[in-house]
Amino acid sequence: MWDKVDNLSKMASFYLERTKVIQSNIANADTPGYKPKDLVFEKMVDDQMRLKREDPRHIDPNLSGMKFREVESGDIRGYDDNRVDVQEELAKLAESSIMYKALGENLKKEFSKLKLVISGR
Repeated sequence: MWDKVDNLSKMASFYLERTKVIQSNIANADTPGYKPKDLVFEKMVDDQMRLKREDPRHIDPNLSGMKFREVESGDIRGYDDNRVDVQEELAKLAESSIMYKALGENLKKEFSKLKLVISGR
């Protein structure tokens, strides 16, 4: 159970930080020469901890070796060499917000289960 809570909290942390990066991109949409950034997961190689996936469509359950890093994004250049596409950033912001809220709800459910176990019901 704690592994699931830990993984959910790591994912929620990722989406919270990604939201901050996207908000920064939107705020700098008029800054000449600004290059937008995004967050991506970076899998740290740890062959000893890898679980076997039988189908390539399965999600890798090992989030313990995951970390996220900031990367530059955006190919569109404006007249002032700004690469921020506000519509694209707003779509990313909506996605991150929805994922963060969904993960928060899942965490809430896990803690409710834990509360029931502790209370002995």
